[in-house]
Amino acid sequence: MSSLALAVRDSSTMLRRNLLHARRYPSLTLNLLLTPVMLLLLFVYIFGNVMGAGLSGGGGRSAYIAYIVPGILLMTIGSTVIGAAVSVATDMNEGIIARFRTMAIHRGSVLIGHVIGSVIQSIASVVLVGAVAVAIGFRSTDAGVLEWLAALGLLALFALALTWIAVGMGMASPNAEAASNSAMPLILLPLISSAFTPIDAMPGWFQPIAEYQPFTPAIETLRGLLLGTEIGNNGWIAVAWCLGLAALGYRWSTASFRRDPK
Repeated sequence: MSSLALAVRDSSTMLRRNLLHARRYPSLTLNLLLTPVMLLLLFVYIFGNVMGAGLSGGGGRSAYIAYIVPGILLMTIGSTVIGAAVSVATDMNEGIIARFRTMAIHRGSVLIGHVIGSVIQSIASVVLVGAVAVAIGFRSTDAGVLEWLAALGLLALFALALTWIAVGMGMASPNAEAASNSAMPLILLPLISSAFTPIDAMPGWFQPIAEYQPFTPAIETLRGLLLGTEIGNNGWIAVAWCLGLAALGYRWSTASFRRDPK
């Protein structure tokens, strides 16, 4: 069997393993998924009228739903991939990785199975949260098939990038609790982006922090694709962030995997 065929076979096996774990123990995924759903409902129904009135051009709750949903979708990805960090740390702590090292399998398949499984769960979570958003009034009348495909591609690429970072965090953590805590910035960063309020409404000293981080250009690109707003340079900046984070997470994860003595 060729090296490529071996890698595909073993990666598929590891993917099935991780998906079975997620199906048998859904509480972690559900707990992580509740955060963006609760924030969506909280901001729309409690703050929606006030926040919507502060948007450019005014508007109420319906305008704020359209504004907030792209940010919530990306927050959903950041929340879901924490499960990958916890899963990797659990495997490392329980010694299953050490057992895999002694088996005649493709070494990279262990990490690839975690990554692909997490991306699949992230996209499924995005679809679920998107369905909740549509149920409470989100509409994307300006987006055609190409815009929706581009938006889905960006979400998948963002999920891939954050998953590799989460896997690196899981490899570097001594236990599952530490992995969960170290991955918390993946949820907190959207809170200090343009997800909930326009950047120009923030204090001047804080605006660079919100602007020059990976979530803001991705959020603005999603808004442009789904709502017809101006994308500008945000599209290529978002893709550059995704590729850079994916490369960083991949190098970090594979280096830790080779170095770890377990």
